[in-house]
Amino acid sequence: MRIVGIVQARMGSTRLPGKVLRDLRGRSVLGWVVRAVRQAEAVDDLVVATTTEADDDAVVAECRRLGVPWHRGPVDDVLTRFMEALEGHPGDAVMRFTADCPLLDPAVIREAALVHRGVPGLDYVSTSLARTLPRGLDVEIVSLPALQRADRLAAAHHRTHVTSYVYSHPGTSRLLGLAYTPAASDLRVTLDTPDDWRLISRVAGEFGDRCVPYATLVGWLRARPEVCQLNAHVEQKALQEA
Repeated sequence: MRIVGIVQARMGSTRLPGKVLRDLRGRSVLGWVVRAVRQAEAVDDLVVATTTEADDDAVVAECRRLGVPWHRGPVDDVLTRFMEALEGHPGDAVMRFTADCPLLDPAVIREAALVHRGVPGLDYVSTSLARTLPRGLDVEIVSLPALQRADRLAAAHHRTHVTSYVYSHPGTSRLLGLAYTPAASDLRVTLDTPDDWRLISRVAGEFGDRCVPYATLVGWLRARPEVCQLNAHVEQKALQEA
């Protein structure tokens, strides 16, 4: 079972342009994501999937600095971008990451990979089928056959979100959800707005330039409701909007 990690990253963002290359305690947000994946030691290959837009030359430059391969493809058809990336980095399954989640927990990444490798015939493993983790810590793995089926059949917003066709049109696919305690699905540690940045900056200011275990992070946030309130009002875009 060869799992390829693909991080989708681009400079364009309607609510916080350039967010993936913001400096967080001396490391880019993309660099935080790449470090978490590498520390997990769960994928056999890792590639950043960015776009052909001129603005994303900066993403490519950061990939060079980080020593991680990249692929450049369409802006909105992210599923095609993934399928093209797989041509140069083949695998049996894809672990999908977004470059706006700097607080990923390597242990969660590693556990998802162990489950996918340990249960034969799984098409999709995710922590968000029944969400218990804060938004921004989620991990998902999709089998190559399921992704290829999505590539043949998916349209509109399903091509932007890569895996949404798989879990919303399961058919005969085998899906498995991972749950964690303490439950914290109400918390938000993804980076999409200036208020998200304020919260994430507070976390990084407390813990420094390192990966934080999810239970430690949740406990720290629960003890500081004033920090949680920094982005509690932020609404996640619907699948059809993003």
